[in-house]
Amino acid sequence: MISLPFKTTRRVIIDPGEYYVSREPEVISTLLGSCVAACLFDPVNRVFGMNHFLLPYRRHVPNVPIIQSEEGRYGIYAMELLINALMKKGANRLNLKAKCFGGGNVLKLREDGENQKTVGDFNTEFIKEFLTNENIPLISACLGGSHARHVHFLGTDFSVFVRRIGITQERQVEKEERRYWKKYVDETEKTVTKADFW
Repeated sequence: MISLPFKTTRRVIIDPGEYYVSREPEVISTLLGSCVAACLFDPVNRVFGMNHFLLPYRRHVPNVPIIQSEEGRYGIYAMELLINALMKKGANRLNLKAKCFGGGNVLKLREDGENQKTVGDFNTEFIKEFLTNENIPLISACLGGSHARHVHFLGTDFSVFVRRIGITQERQVEKEERRYWKKYVDETEKTVTKADFW
């Protein structure tokens, strides 16, 4: 997480697996590829926050505990962390509203001709289902597509500005996501192997 001066306030930039909550007129920003950011706010108590998650759920492997430091990377935990932090700052769960962004097919995985679901598709399905189950209205969204996005959530009026990134930066996002997924697959295979033998 990085905090920078921005006009008369500050801008907080969150990375994958992070979240931030505030009662101040700040701006929360992030860069999304296939990941999703949920922007939640309580307009009555003036509390708002954003998370940035990589996958809907952590792959369940029997007898392997959830690693605490990884919780925010997975939607199911990222949402609970964000909601709990909002309530600690004074939000009322019954007042929460949501705006959600991301879930793009930046790795172009659908172009294999088999039309299979991508990581972005799973993230998009997860966030919609989670919000429905928790009775949190989704009042605005820009989910899916094939491009990465910059997202800026304003604490003054809870508006969100979304900008598609340029081709050079998009290639960098694609490269980083490919590196992440390779690392994730390698770690998962090691975990499954250990679980099978122990």
